[in-house]
Amino acid sequence: MFIQTEATPNPATLKFLPGQIVLNEGTVDFRSPDEAAVSPLAAQLFRIPGVSGVFFGHDFVAVTRESDDEGGFDWQHLKPAILGTIMEHFVTGKPVMEAGPSMSMAEDEEFFEEADKEIVDTIKELLDTRVRPAVAQDGGDIAFRGFRDGIVFLHMRGACAGCPSSTATLKHGIQNLLQHFIPEVQEVQPI
Repeated sequence: MFIQTEATPNPATLKFLPGQIVLNEGTVDFRSPDEAAVSPLAAQLFRIPGVSGVFFGHDFVAVTRESDDEGGFDWQHLKPAILGTIMEHFVTGKPVMEAGPSMSMAEDEEFFEEADKEIVDTIKELLDTRVRPAVAQDGGDIAFRGFRDGIVFLHMRGACAGCPSSTATLKHGIQNLLQHFIPEVQEVQPI
């Protein structure tokens, strides 16, 4: 088994491509070993000292390391352990997620006025067709959380969470795209 790695715009996150499907649908973002208990693979990755986040996409695993401020774990030392853990997991044929309720991690309830439903549907369609595929290529995901008073609230996950360029992505990329197609959108903010 050959696992490719790709850098992401977030220097604290690397994207690992095992050459097979990781999740059939949705994405899952783990930010602690407790959250990772529902995934044998994520639980194993969190056992590696220096791993602070694990994100599963359709065909990739994005791993976030502790920042230099938190202990200085570098990729040169972490990458071999992560590759070995991912390879061992897929070779043994264990499931990525334990059987049980769907884990598409919709952390919080969406919020918007019922009168804005048509605007929200358009926002979600633009996010799903134009934004999320591009963001997934960088090892992350963006989820709609709400719309109020012209402001779109989004949740950044995976490599997007804590990425130095995420503010530029939000303000210059996503905000401009949404404002172009939806005049009611005044601003985009992360949650």
